[in-house]
Amino acid sequence: MQIDPHVKLARLSVETFVNEHRVAEIPADTPAELLGQRAGAFVSLHSHGQLRGCIGTISAVCANLAEEIIQNGISACSRDFRFNPVRPDELDYLEYSVDVLGAAEAIESVDQLNPVRYGVIVTKGWQRGLLLPNLDGIDTVEDQVAIAKRKAGIAVDDDDVQLERFEVVRHTLGGAPRK
Repeated sequence: MQIDPHVKLARLSVETFVNEHRVAEIPADTPAELLGQRAGAFVSLHSHGQLRGCIGTISAVCANLAEEIIQNGISACSRDFRFNPVRPDELDYLEYSVDVLGAAEAIESVDQLNPVRYGVIVTKGWQRGLLLPNLDGIDTVEDQVAIAKRKAGIAVDDDDVQLERFEVVRHTLGGAPRK
């Protein structure tokens, strides 16, 4: 089976960190697009159909996308405050996806959002929340914005916020659980 190189790198990152307690090295066969591109990226982990970890960066903080995926894979499996760190006995049951974020653009109104096509960033002062697009159970713009506000610690009924939208390329090929 063919594996998307983004997903392959996320799996390598998580498994190396969980099993060996170290940061994975970038493999020699990593495609040039991962080494020459900088972008924000989210690594999402699911187990038995349920979210198990999801951490990412809105914009690039690493030297290249490969490093971004490695670091966010480690964070998704060990630093997502909603979950305990992933244990070695869970690795075969994890499903992986990697979302590479496009540039965020400011918008004037929620009318410019579509929860399937666009992710949203909600900002008020130093508070900032992000929600990826095309997530199960998020069918309306209102739900999408409300969840992003909650993630930022902003009251859901507070309309004095800045909105941005972004598109993603979601990589899932080869990310299915082994068991």
